[in-house]
Amino acid sequence: METITKNIQKLKERFIQVEKDLQKIEIINQPEKYRALSQEYDELKEHMANFNELAKVDAAIKQAEKILQEDDEEMKKIAEEELEKLSQHKNILEQKIKISLLPKDPLDKKDIIIEIRAGAGGDEAALFAANLFRMYSRYAENKKWTVHLISSNRIGIGGFKEVIFEINGYNVYSNLKYESGVHRVQRVPETEKSGRIHTSTATVAVLPEAEDVDLKIADHDLRIDVFRAGGHGGQSVNTTDSAVRITYLPTGMIVTCQDEKSQHKNKDKALKVLKSRLLALKQEAEAKKRGDARRSQIGTGDRSEKIRTYNYPQDRITDHRIKQSWHEITKILEGNIEPLIFALKEEDCRRMLEKA
Repeated sequence: METITKNIQKLKERFIQVEKDLQKIEIINQPEKYRALSQEYDELKEHMANFNELAKVDAAIKQAEKILQEDDEEMKKIAEEELEKLSQHKNILEQKIKISLLPKDPLDKKDIIIEIRAGAGGDEAALFAANLFRMYSRYAENKKWTVHLISSNRIGIGGFKEVIFEINGYNVYSNLKYESGVHRVQRVPETEKSGRIHTSTATVAVLPEAEDVDLKIADHDLRIDVFRAGGHGGQSVNTTDSAVRITYLPTGMIVTCQDEKSQHKNKDKALKVLKSRLLALKQEAEAKKRGDARRSQIGTGDRSEKIRTYNYPQDRITDHRIKQSWHEITKILEGNIEPLIFALKEEDCRRMLEKA
């Protein structure tokens, strides 16, 4: 508790300083700096509310303990009951404060790019990739976030061999960072005559969106090729060379984008994906140097790790990292994934507190 007390004191001092800074004319005249400080102030204000509540509870506990020393039996009984409630409330508050003081992932506030690729299972895997795309899109809508399609490779029956899209909003990465990995579905495909259950997979990669301050890419490290966009089955859908392929020469990483009719827009989108992939690799390398699991204590963050199974016959979704299951698959695939995300965050906090 001594470390927590020191942290509380530091945050109180920082809160007073930020409050003063926000009133300075030179800060007000710098919109970016003012916005950043305002955001920090709002976060510190939440901390202050918890600290003040804890101080009130401590004062009430001392008062109740004082009454226990008196001779009035009736008042002592009331004080004992009050003390039990206050002690429980204090424990909850202290846990809440401990969690709020845990080191924050610096990427949590970032927007994200999600890449979903069909794995084993042919057309059924592509249909499952489309289900996942819809699930995340609906979840984003529920959170009042915006979704922008970057690139897609569709199949004729409505699935995706690959789909890449961007989600913008408040704390997007914080909420969806645990979704990276292999998602597995067990169900009877509509085309299956004998009613046999098939197992298919799709891989999800959640990338924090890179900004220029995160990493620099030299122009000479890029090879940019343009070509004519193609549709399903290879038919031409554009009469101009609007599709863009960017190769990052140091690693050979390739990003292709052809969904837009404008070559300029396709280039911008491809660069955005490339930068985000490189940022993810950079973060992964730094985490390995520290000996950490990338991003989180929940799983390894590795895209090859099987993280979740969607079992249709049993109407059950199981997250293998936390060994927890939920029912109502249809409802969850409509974007109601908040219970899953909450459980993953809760477990992550619990493990971090154990190591704190």
